[in-house]
Amino acid sequence: MTTTASDAVIIGAGVIGSSIAYALAAQGRSVTVIDKAGAPGHGSTSASSAIIRFNYSTLSGVGLAWESHHCWEEWESFLGGADPAGMTRFHRIGMLSLDVPVVARRPVLDHFDALGIPYEEFDADGLAARFPMLDNGRHWPNKPVTDPAFWDDPAGAIGGYLTPDAGYIDDPQLAAQNLAVAARRHGASYLLNTTVAAIDQAPDGTWTVRSAAGDTVSAPVVVNAAGPWSTKVNELAQIGSDFTVSVRPLRQEVHYTRAPAGTAAPPAIGDLDLGTYMRPAPGGGFLVGGTEPECDPFEWIDDPDEADPRVSVDRFEAQLYRAARRLPELPVPNRPSGVAGVYDVAADWTPIYDRTEAPGFYVAMGTSGNQFKNAPMVGVLMAHLITEVEAGRDHDADPVAYTGPRTGAVIDLGTFSRRRTRNSASSGTVMG
Repeated sequence: MTTTASDAVIIGAGVIGSSIAYALAAQGRSVTVIDKAGAPGHGSTSASSAIIRFNYSTLSGVGLAWESHHCWEEWESFLGGADPAGMTRFHRIGMLSLDVPVVARRPVLDHFDALGIPYEEFDADGLAARFPMLDNGRHWPNKPVTDPAFWDDPAGAIGGYLTPDAGYIDDPQLAAQNLAVAARRHGASYLLNTTVAAIDQAPDGTWTVRSAAGDTVSAPVVVNAAGPWSTKVNELAQIGSDFTVSVRPLRQEVHYTRAPAGTAAPPAIGDLDLGTYMRPAPGGGFLVGGTEPECDPFEWIDDPDEADPRVSVDRFEAQLYRAARRLPELPVPNRPSGVAGVYDVAADWTPIYDRTEAPGFYVAMGTSGNQFKNAPMVGVLMAHLITEVEAGRDHDADPVAYTGPRTGAVIDLGTFSRRRTRNSASSGTVMG
């Protein structure tokens, strides 16, 4: 058994935890990262679709995404050097967001206007002319693909808006590893294949994190970035008595097919009208995921370790048929192919980046599904928050803000408070 002392312990080595480790280590802090997996990014990060988009329901959420986008564009510079094992890449293909009655486009575009984010709007005729490979029919409300009504003719046509600077990261797991290499370059240590068994706080405020093997790490600061296991980590530390936003693990699937042959590649597409999203992938591939249509059952689970890692035929057909209604030339294979993972979902699909009721214990949770894109700046924000709070600032009464150096976006961390009023502007889906 070993005993280690650090300035900060990060629980979780996914893209969020590794980003926080990098930012804290870059400040000169000694950092220890603990994860039950065998390498950074082997949890829910590895199942991410890694779409880089900017449309969120809050101004701070949009600002966070826009600032992070610039980090992805200058990835090696942001990390302060290259990873000898290779660097993930940002592919700028644009994103088309289609209209849906329950989510008005104007509030999002007002956020874009405030931050100077370029976009192009389309009415139904304009969308059909610009993207002839798409069926621009309106199919709302969402329907199960097993319902004969799913195949009814559309009730009118649909418009939308394009953000040309959006795109995707080609290897989300490698992105986490790139961040881990950068964190290690600044002295961070990783304890992998290590399960956290206990978290205790001494009377002097020092936290001790003990592994199942009996090894311990002590530090004045602990950050819970454990993804789908974050609620269990809070329970170990007896944290959460004042949270007004709940977080639960949700099993999800992302499916793979080939891009339509002989068709101009579309941008990434957010299609709440049909309940799906999709994007091209390198090598002629195509990824399809779901946007939690209410007509489909949600797979809430109690223990992420018991989630079935195999993709299912029912979910594959539901998501591929929806995507193929929008993109008629999209191939629908006979056998499902893709990845299954577990999201860490906040009740309003807005993450929690905050301190907690216990001094020195911080959380970056409720992040899965729609925060991969923000990972570069999440580390910066959490490091800034920790610095301010540890210096005595009352973040609950006087929320910390951060101004993005690349875009000038002012990101109010109160937006991501554990004690916030539930975000009523949220779409109630992975789109946030």
